[in-house]
Amino acid sequence: MKERIIIDPEIQHGNPVIRGTRVPVTRILGGGLEGKMTFDEICQEYEVTAEDIQAAINYAEDLVEQETHHPLPIG
Repeated sequence: MKERIIIDPEIQHGNPVIRGTRVPVTRILGGGLEGKMTFDEICQEYEVTAEDIQAAINYAEDLVEQETHHPLPIG
C-alpha cells in the first residue's frame, strides 16, 4: 500500500493520493466506489490501476481499524 498511496503536503494539501497522480483516495472511495462505478470505470475515469484502487480500499480499512470506540456516557 505504501508504494501506491502517498501523503505529501505539496500535493492536494497533504491528503492521501494515488502515487504519481493528484487523485485523492477519497475520490476513489467516494466518487468511484460509493458512486457504484466498477473498477474498470474508475481506472478509465481517473487513470489509475486496479491495484491503486485496492490500495485505497486497504488504506481506508487500516484507518478504520485504528479507530478507538469511545461510548458516550449514559445518564
